[in-house]
Amino acid sequence: MIYLDHCATTPMSSGALETYTKTAQAFFGNEQSLHDSGGAAAQLTDHCQEQLAGIIRGVPEGMYFTSGGSDSNISALFSLAYGREEHGRHIITSPLEHPSIYQALGKLKEEGFTVSEVQVKRNGEICLDSLAALLRDDTILVTVCHASSETGVIQPVVDIGNLLTNHDAAFHSDAVQTFTKIPLDVNAMGMDAVSVSAHKLNGPKNTGACYIAPGTSWKSMYPGISHQNGFRPGTLDVPGIAAFTEAALSGVKNQQEQEQRWRVMQEWFLAQLPEDSLPLFGDKRKRLPHHLALRLKKREGQWVMLECNRRGIAISAGSACKSHYSKPSKSLLAMGHTQEEAHGLFRLSFGIDTTYEELEQTAAVLKEISSVTRTDKGPQQKI
Repeated sequence: MIYLDHCATTPMSSGALETYTKTAQAFFGNEQSLHDSGGAAAQLTDHCQEQLAGIIRGVPEGMYFTSGGSDSNISALFSLAYGREEHGRHIITSPLEHPSIYQALGKLKEEGFTVSEVQVKRNGEICLDSLAALLRDDTILVTVCHASSETGVIQPVVDIGNLLTNHDAAFHSDAVQTFTKIPLDVNAMGMDAVSVSAHKLNGPKNTGACYIAPGTSWKSMYPGISHQNGFRPGTLDVPGIAAFTEAALSGVKNQQEQEQRWRVMQEWFLAQLPEDSLPLFGDKRKRLPHHLALRLKKREGQWVMLECNRRGIAISAGSACKSHYSKPSKSLLAMGHTQEEAHGLFRLSFGIDTTYEELEQTAAVLKEISSVTRTDKGPQQKI
């Protein structure tokens, strides 16, 4: 199977697997326990906090561990909203976010918070003028992803951070798709909170982190708990955290080289496809280096995904967290695409081991199925 769905998940690296196994054997103690085994696990956890915070130019005290990206997003939004509601109840987001963001905001709306969405430009970037116009005195939180998981378009987070410099609103960004893939500096980007996940970067599943800069007001979703300064309950998965840290450090060590390799691959792959029948969604340059959002004209993305799967190629028809829903992509509709165009979205995403041979085979398959007509009896070749 040719696997080109690395934005959905990645295989664990040999380094992460080895780290997990050794940590599970040697640091099995509960990091909350006061004996030596617990102390050793706590020291390792503190070290991982320091290493992960360093990657994003943050401080260790702001790094909290979670069960993954969705948990990080939900925990961050609730904690920031509850911690700042004395100053207001208005939140701003975009139509480009991961489903977990909307799940959290939907619940907050039920609790009396107000949520506004910024407008989006045709190239997939949010409109900064729209964001500026939505800011109010009672705006307490702005949450905009670092890059869209569906379109791959990188958002102008530095400009967003600058816009909020003289405003009391906290800036949260879902960086699950960008962490270790492109540079992420919370200070330079003016971010108060960031969500990241391990399994997107060759680490273990069910492990992630949420960073909230010290000094940023927040209030725990879980009153009365002591774990992680009250941020989240439960015994920490120390082996998972160690494997996450190993994968992240490996990714950032080779970040510049890998990013360049992916960008060359991306450009090469697009050059193999007929642009008239396989157009690209979103900005061609301001996008993740390993991500392509495409459509096959007059075909549904789900159909393209299934046809590729029949030929031994794994791609996706959008975000894996909503792949079972048939509604057209909200982000593409916000960009001005029609429902038919939005239904056509399919996504390819490269990994650290993706080869040109795999991309060549995939391009050949896409060109083949682009000449197939779908009928009630199944795909048939055009005559």
